[in-house]
Amino acid sequence: MGENLSGGRISDSASAVRDRLSPTSGADIVGLFVALLMVLLVLDIVRQLVTGEITFTSILEYLWWGLRDAMYIALAAVGLSMTYSILRFANFSHGDLITTGAFGGWAAAYLVGGWGIASVGELVLVRATSGGVSPGEVGLQVFASPVAILIGMVVAGAVTVLVALAIDQLVYKRMRDQGGISMLIASVGVALALRYSLAVIFTNRKRGVTASAPDVGPFTAHELTLVLIAFALIVGLHLLLQRTKLGKSMRAMADNKDLALITGIPTERVITATWIIGAAFAGISGYLIVLDRGSVSINLGWFLLLLIFAAVILGGIGSIYGALVGSLVIGMTVNVSLIWLPSDLANVSAFILMILILVFKPNGLLGGVETA
Repeated sequence: MGENLSGGRISDSASAVRDRLSPTSGADIVGLFVALLMVLLVLDIVRQLVTGEITFTSILEYLWWGLRDAMYIALAAVGLSMTYSILRFANFSHGDLITTGAFGGWAAAYLVGGWGIASVGELVLVRATSGGVSPGEVGLQVFASPVAILIGMVVAGAVTVLVALAIDQLVYKRMRDQGGISMLIASVGVALALRYSLAVIFTNRKRGVTASAPDVGPFTAHELTLVLIAFALIVGLHLLLQRTKLGKSMRAMADNKDLALITGIPTERVITATWIIGAAFAGISGYLIVLDRGSVSINLGWFLLLLIFAAVILGGIGSIYGALVGSLVIGMTVNVSLIWLPSDLANVSAFILMILILVFKPNGLLGGVETA
């Protein structure tokens, strides 16, 4: 009997140890590892500053580039997060909506900025054989042709909205009762169809489409335009969600769609508004990316989609504000990692950080709160 009691005490002790070494403890260990890694990286930056391997100015440049990239990732990530929180599916065609906005916006900008300089086909990039009209000829700079830049941005959002609404009516609306997995699979097919439709219209060649921009202090005019426009749109979205009846309806529907329907919220109208806002943000994001990078191709949005998903998952799936936080973390990580990594591996650092954070915070940085 004593042996049984002793065995019981040993068993209880083992259970207590297992409880202490629960997944939560494992997550804490990973959290400590991440914190230690961050401290070591900061110390290495200090070392490089002391030895002259890098300068304080170069660090500020990396941080600025991180903010710049975070802004266009945020615009795209917000749209993807809204789609998930309202419609409950991961939209893999979101990247190609970004590409649609990029081509549509820049075709319009060229048409306005270069009228009379080149043929209409070259100006709107349709089946362009020489890579499009020379950016220098058109003078597509923020200060040289602001009308073209602004009209292009409006067209980018409008074209993407029309395409997204058409896709919703033809595909997603018919599948809403079939569950998120079916809609996810359908979105992959939509992505491929949309991408190769763009290839038929614009060809699959990568083309330069913008001229170099004048400097405004330490920044370029294109960079300032990107950051300011993206910031204004994000602030506008925040005000819409918090101050308007539509925003409150969207938040209610994200929390509980069935309850929202019972209480009289027009769910179809909210879904349409979600597509309009999400698609407009995606299209403008693509347009601003081209403004910054100076080139466009049919794979633009597809290659960016992984970073967008990383931002959404990192911030908390379904959380619009989480997507903003995740975008900032991803943008900063990708660019600051250039201190140690070659540019080809910069994106890898963002995915590694995402995995490490999710180990000890599985719901994301904002805990999976869907609309707050």
